[in-house]
Amino acid sequence: MDSNYIYHITTAAAWSKAQEVGEYIADSLAIEGFIHCSAEAQVEGVLERYYKGQTNLVKLTIDKSKVTHPLIYELAGSINEVFPHIHGPINLSSVVLVEDI
Repeated sequence: MDSNYIYHITTAAAWSKAQEVGEYIADSLAIEGFIHCSAEAQVEGVLERYYKGQTNLVKLTIDKSKVTHPLIYELAGSINEVFPHIHGPINLSSVVLVEDI
């Protein structure tokens, strides 16, 4: 995959719920105002930092051109890296691939 794509890690259960309701909403949307995503090169670090030991995870591949809410690249000061954040629910039509982790 190339830079036209960003990635989001979630649980299989959360993805299943998204398919039932018609959009994906992460807990961070209510808490922080956006959904955390990452570039392909950042996925491994995200898994290591936030999902170590967890099972039943999926990686969503998201086509940036199909995202219907603002996609803003913002600095994560704790690790001094810029990450893509979607400021709204993720529309299912923007998810082009779902892979089990």
